[in-house]
Amino acid sequence: MRIKRILLVTAGFIFLGLGAVGAVIPVLPTTPFVLAAAGCFSASNVRFHAWLCRNRVFGQYIDNYRTKRGISLPLKTASVAFLWAGLIISAVLLQNLWAYIILPAAGICVTVHILMIKTKRH
Repeated sequence: MRIKRILLVTAGFIFLGLGAVGAVIPVLPTTPFVLAAAGCFSASNVRFHAWLCRNRVFGQYIDNYRTKRGISLPLKTASVAFLWAGLIISAVLLQNLWAYIILPAAGICVTVHILMIKTKRH
């Protein structure tokens, strides 16, 4: 049982790290990794789970998912803007035909996903 807890805590921190990277890199999603980290922590370490739920950066992802309230319009706008800025910068730096094909395709998919999320009303 102890090994299972150690593995779940380790996986939780790996998922949280990927979520943090996803907050900076537009193509990598943040929310699924943060939710996976919360799931791992809830099954292994109550203290880490509580810390993550109270975290000022990632706690809102968990709370919005749990309560099905959605995300605010300014957050949606900023997410799409940062997404496309990152994709354009990446394409310019890579200067590769595949980058010109894959990055816009991924950007369209992520943009549609963001726009389909319920908009939170204050």
